[in-house]
This record gives sequence, C-alpha cells and structure tokens, in this order.
Amino acid sequence: MSSSRSGGSGSRTRVGRYELGRTLGEGTFAKIKREISTMKLIRHPNVVRMYEVMASKTKIYIVLEFVTGGELFDKIASKGRLKEDEARKYFQQLINAVDYCHSRGVYHRDLKPENLLLDASGVLKVSDFGLSALPQQVRVC
Repeated sequence: MSSSRSGGSGSRTRVGRYELGRTLGEGTFAKIKREISTMKLIRHPNVVRMYEVMASKTKIYIVLEFVTGGELFDKIASKGRLKEDEARKYFQQLINAVDYCHSRGVYHRDLKPENLLLDASGVLKVSDFGLSALPQQVRVC
C-alpha cells in the first residue's frame, strides 16, 4: 500500500467536500459527544474552531480549524525557555480563552502545552476539549 500523506500520487479519502489528512485522535463515543457539545458553545480567536460535524455508520468526523504552527510544547522544548514578552503574550491569549470558556460554562480540565497550538501567525489556540465539563457535569464541594 502506498501512502498519500507525503503527497504521493495516490488519492486521499474524501468526506463530503473535505479531504482527510491524518487521524489526530480517537476516543470513546462519550468523549467525542462531549467535545462536540462543548465546541458548539464556544467561538473565540484563541480556541480552535469547529466548522462542521459529519457521521458515517461507523465514524464521526469533526472538521476543525487547520492550525499549522505546532504545539506550544514543541516551541518551549526547542528553545528551552521563552522570552518574558513572548511568554506574556501567550499567557494573555490563554487567559482570554479560558475566561471566555468559563463565561460560557465550559471547563477544559486538560490545559497543558501539548493542547495549546500556534497558528501560522503565532496566535495561541486552545485545543482538545475531550475532557471538558459543562456546568451540569461540575460538582461544587
């Protein structure tokens, strides 16, 4: 079998008007449903945007914003340390996203550098809401 991931001559799988790249993750049905429900509630420049949800008999496809700058984790790992002004910029963007999500009743619960992506312009985007909670799922002690 030849792989078309590297731009070979093979044709890629299409779902509707979208061409599939690679699988970013797989989860249980409940986790996928939670992520879809959560992402329907939020639309913010510092959160990866969900455009569409499609389903076949065996799979659910979530069409997300294409973010090309990689993980913040990789940037920190390669530089060892960020300059204060750059770290401040990312922190402000993160706090803006978290504040917005909380105002909409969404709690991410898995914030870490691997779930913070950077777009081509270096704008931070919070991703992976698979472990998130909505207000009815949060218990107050």
